[in-house]
Amino acid sequence: MLATTLDLGRSAFFEHRWSDALDCLARADTEGGLPPQDIELVASVAMLLGKESEGVAYLTRAHDEYVTMGDIAGAARCAAWLVLYLMNLGEPARGSGWLSRAKQLVDGMDDPTEAEGYLLIPSALGALYGGNPEAGNELFGRALAVGQRFHDRDLTALGQLGVGTARIALGFPDEGLEFLDDVMVSVTAGEVSPIPSGIIYCAVIGSCRLTLDVKRAHEWTAALARWCGQQPDMVMFSGQCQSHRAELFILHGAWEDATAALRIAQDRSRHGDPEAVWGAWYLQGELFRLTGRDDEAMAAYAKAAETGFEALPGLALVLAGQGKEPQAQSMLRRALSLSDPANRRRLLPAVVDVELAAGDVKAARAAADEFGSPEGGGMPLEQALAGQAEATVLLAEGKPHASLSVARKAWRLWYSLEAPYGAASCRVLAGRACSQLGDPDSAAMEFEAAKDEFADLGAAPAVAHVLELTGEKRQNSFPLTSRELEVLQLVASGHANRTIARELYLSEKTVARHVSNILSKLAVPSRTAATGYAFEHGLIH
Repeated sequence: MLATTLDLGRSAFFEHRWSDALDCLARADTEGGLPPQDIELVASVAMLLGKESEGVAYLTRAHDEYVTMGDIAGAARCAAWLVLYLMNLGEPARGSGWLSRAKQLVDGMDDPTEAEGYLLIPSALGALYGGNPEAGNELFGRALAVGQRFHDRDLTALGQLGVGTARIALGFPDEGLEFLDDVMVSVTAGEVSPIPSGIIYCAVIGSCRLTLDVKRAHEWTAALARWCGQQPDMVMFSGQCQSHRAELFILHGAWEDATAALRIAQDRSRHGDPEAVWGAWYLQGELFRLTGRDDEAMAAYAKAAETGFEALPGLALVLAGQGKEPQAQSMLRRALSLSDPANRRRLLPAVVDVELAAGDVKAARAAADEFGSPEGGGMPLEQALAGQAEATVLLAEGKPHASLSVARKAWRLWYSLEAPYGAASCRVLAGRACSQLGDPDSAAMEFEAAKDEFADLGAAPAVAHVLELTGEKRQNSFPLTSRELEVLQLVASGHANRTIARELYLSEKTVARHVSNILSKLAVPSRTAATGYAFEHGLIH
């Protein structure tokens, strides 16, 4: 019976049926005990299911069993993973204790072993994220060499991941991305164990974000989503997957989809995927900021900051919008002074906006120049951000003609990326440039197009900014946006949401949101009532 239960547990593990694996392996353990290799399997399963304390307990047992058997390499490997798990769970003191124990084990061994490579990983991570990517690169390189020497696929993959990430942090994105593409081949081929695979998926997508590589981010996020989808009971990594999906949804204007993904990410971050916390709450803050819910944005950013990583640049942009430009300036300047090259580039577009809001055109120009010329190559998103920053600074410098040319090029890039908020922002810049050039008709067209796009997204602050530029004001007697009015006219004609979506080139979800907003603004309970109200109050004829 024991052999049958154990075999079922092992089969479930290799088929990624984690709940079944935990049930069978735990039952086999109760019935007759498990060898340390299988206790390691149970530890991995418990971690994947979000049962961190159980996972740590099982891995501690595996370590002790290896020591009893005289397998010091196995014991050291378990100790190294315990270091990573405990530090990730916010228990650095316990993690440090296990690191010391593991080093003592390795120092007492006669022959070299792959365990030496695993013990380099915690120190390499500490160097990389402690502001010393050079040391991190060297340590990860040593771990990679050990993994290759002992043909340890997990260690080799983690070493490649670390070297690639460190090269990006050192300002060599192309070289770093080559390493990451190489390691992803191993992961997607199923050559790497589940937990290292999940770590690699999420870290690689994070690096795509840092390098502004939308194409790679799409490809690897889709792969991660498929991988998570094949393991529906997995908690670990699933929250991070949803955060990555939400970031792409925000870029592409699918803000309702982003909100839904972030709800899942926040739930999973509380139930066994702690690495999802920062992204889940920072991106939630971004959605609140973009839709004008500043208090809620600040609360979300505060939750993100509880991880020890600052909620930047979003927090600074909220503060600048509230008239607290000096505080926002100080916050971003301090962050820049401490950032590696990759993170500096992530912050620079916001630095431009904040410095201009504070009236420091010279500092904004320096940030735009550092970010790079929009003609200087790089990823399309990088070029779009660089162009938008350049056009904004050119306007502030009193060069509307040059600004208009750059803004329109940036708009085309945003449009090609299917990124409506960025595209609409560039139309605002084009409208401002046209106004300064004495072309009010072109300016009006640009502003109207931008206003409609922002309204479709629900970006209330951006809509208000356009209305301020055009001198318009919302009238209580006419509470709907122009897009909502279009939707109401079609509703009044008896069209269903699907037909309206086709007519206005919108998604059905966007139409449904517009209908909900219309009912709320008109304070009516149904589409029929909204139609009657609109006729009675002259909103449509």
